Amino acid sequence: MKIIIHGGFFSESSTNQETKKAKQDALAKIVTLGYEYLKSHSALETVVYTAALLEDNDLFNAGIGSQIQSDGKVRLSASLMDGKTEKFSGVINIEDVKNPIEIAQNLLAYDDRVLSGSGAQDFARNKGFEYFNPITKQRQSEYETKLNQLNNKGTVGCVALDADGNLAAATSTGGKGFEIPCRVSDSATVAGNYANQYAGISCTGVGEDIVSGALAAKIVTRVTDGFTLKEATDKSFAELKSFDGFAGVVGISAKGEIYHCDSHPYMVWASFDVNLQVFS
Repeated sequence: MKIIIHGGFFSESSTNQETKKAKQDALAKIVTLGYEYLKSHSALETVVYTAALLEDNDLFNAGIGSQIQSDGKVRLSASLMDGKTEKFSGVINIEDVKNPIEIAQNLLAYDDRVLSGSGAQDFARNKGFEYFNPITKQRQSEYETKLNQLNNKGTVGCVALDADGNLAAATSTGGKGFEIPCRVSDSATVAGNYANQYAGISCTGVGEDIVSGALAAKIVTRVTDGFTLKEATDKSFAELKSFDGFAGVVGISAKGEIYHCDSHPYMVWASFDVNLQVFS
């Protein structure tokens, strides 16, 4: 059993030691809770549970504390992929909900598994997800002073390998801040979140760069074709250099490899295999 998570890039919030320590502590706690949960649950259930914990922590740009778009609204995107069934589900630019990853989980049972905007919100309400305003006082202050216009590279994600050898990946984001309303990021696409029976990948960084690189799906495809997880990730990141792509990934392979990589400093991450590890 293995689990790895990320909380976006350190640059997405104020880069001081107090913030760094807070993120280290939060990621350590969340990945430990996720690992304990994994002991009695599937990889799919675990990535949803763990991503929701990340969404509920206002240190990270997903769920509570998400970045605000240029029209003053928060729109959330999240996706989920089950490596066992190879089914993908997601919501794009959904408003006024607390945990978009849980809505993505509900969509797995449907033929129409990726919903956007008001359709995603209507689905959520019909499933009992109540109104929730994810804007925090800090995000509102940043929006009003346009501070976050310069620091906009954050997402959260989780990849897990369960006791039965199944993989799953989940990714959630509050966007980059001050974007054109309804801009679509990588987080609810196979470029940013992908898993099959061979590997699972969750991405963070600049969504447009991740989509241009087809990053998550490309890495998993290479593992499927025989690359190690490190080889597949490193080769895919080398290909980002042609357009200075800004990205970070966390991943696990079915063979038990666990790996993280970023093209620019510093992605924040934590993992739990035999021992807890946290970014430094």
